[in-house]
Amino acid sequence: MTTTPAIAATLRLAGIQKSFGATRALCGVSLEIAPGEVHALIGENGAGKSTLMKILSGAHAADAGTMELAGQPYAPASPHDARLKGVAMIYQELNLALHLSAQENILLGAESALAGWIDRSASRERARAALAQLGHESLDLARPVGAFSIATQQIIEIARALLTRPRVLIMDEPTSSLTQADTEKLFAAIARLRAQGVSIIYISHFLEECRRIADRYTVLKDGETVGSGEIKTATLDRIVTLMTGREVKDLYPRAAHAPGAVLLDVRAVANAPRLRRATLQVRAGEIFGLAGLIGAGRTDLLRAIFSLDQLDAGEVAIVGAPTAAATPRARWAQGVGFLSENRKEEGLMLTQSIVDNLTLTKSSAFGRFGWINARRQRAAAQHWVDELRVKCRDAAQPIGQLSGGNQQKVALARLLEHPARIFLLDEPTRGIDVGSKAQIYELIGRLAAAGKAVIVVSSYLPELLGLCDTVGVMCRGELAAVRPRAEWTEAEIMRVATGSAADESESPAL
Repeated sequence: MTTTPAIAATLRLAGIQKSFGATRALCGVSLEIAPGEVHALIGENGAGKSTLMKILSGAHAADAGTMELAGQPYAPASPHDARLKGVAMIYQELNLALHLSAQENILLGAESALAGWIDRSASRERARAALAQLGHESLDLARPVGAFSIATQQIIEIARALLTRPRVLIMDEPTSSLTQADTEKLFAAIARLRAQGVSIIYISHFLEECRRIADRYTVLKDGETVGSGEIKTATLDRIVTLMTGREVKDLYPRAAHAPGAVLLDVRAVANAPRLRRATLQVRAGEIFGLAGLIGAGRTDLLRAIFSLDQLDAGEVAIVGAPTAAATPRARWAQGVGFLSENRKEEGLMLTQSIVDNLTLTKSSAFGRFGWINARRQRAAAQHWVDELRVKCRDAAQPIGQLSGGNQQKVALARLLEHPARIFLLDEPTRGIDVGSKAQIYELIGRLAAAGKAVIVVSSYLPELLGLCDTVGVMCRGELAAVRPRAEWTEAEIMRVATGSAADESESPAL
């Protein structure tokens, strides 16, 4: 009987270890990926995924273990060296020069040259070709990256990685900022890369995505490999159990709560160019979800409520709070807390400690006459670190050293410590693993049970339908429809969000 020889792996990792001081991030991880394979790397925040990928992409050196690329020893000296060898990484937190153009960002360090001079025509065509793989060949290459939306910046970041035609492409949460349409274009690009023999490591907390596009999976927990296999034969329950060490039977736990009096009254607010008109009321003990396509005005509405952006029309009333000038400081004083979707640039001070980030809005409560009682401040921060199970050395650790999901927990804890009575949460579970999501959902349910008013913006429709009492859908800058959760389906939300089911009779009355 003749046997078919096994196909040599494009990438092989064996016994990879890495420690940072006394913290062991990786404890002997092994991984093998075949040519043209999409391999899902799954795990909770802090499981070691990012550290492993930074070793693979040349940002860190392993303490022990071996790596092989196409059968040859592989030990990149830097991310640039890794790219030259054929390994490119797309990080979850975008790494773009916002003041440079889209073309300059895509080609940064890899420009076409002719006789020692940059060949602008050839460079432009290469950038355009990279974008074409993602279905965005018409993107304005001359426009500064900072002028694009987060979703478009993600497309530019991916195009930059594709420019070098890598053997191995690492994607860390690539769809976390993408619209559904852009996600489909990305999946089509992944299929083309797979057909070309490119091996892809796909990191995502959206397990449905992993099942759809991946061939095999590996689950990491506490820096170790705890499971792997063909993803089509693995149930979601099995993967979640491997990730968390426990069963997650109910991802959307619902604490008993009932809407009370109106706490937030928003009337006909508008702020050009994206927020055209929105009217809503949110009651104590109510979880109000905001759905819509990226750019539909959901974030603009939250920013308008929190007075980060000045209104062109309409008004925002915080019921039961003293009237004050519409400023973010006044909103904090009125009991309104805002969680930005952009934690890296707006939500956190990455070079400061967890303590400083968590207590920033109420530092005066920890001292007198300009002096801070550091012991009380640390105790308050440590309480929330323990309560939300933030993975860190202690509350004094710089927050920039934490994983994205743990950073998000600290950003949310700041609102709890303040404390707020109206919570404006913009994509609160973006980049958070499934176990931590269940924890955040439980926390939001407890807030509603305690009589808090919560607005949740989310691009993940199962989250809104599983968590919220009421769902409003934004379409082209207008709050087009508001209904109880039971009256919505995912298909109906998308129809309203895309304008194909616009019905003025559903708009909330003024």
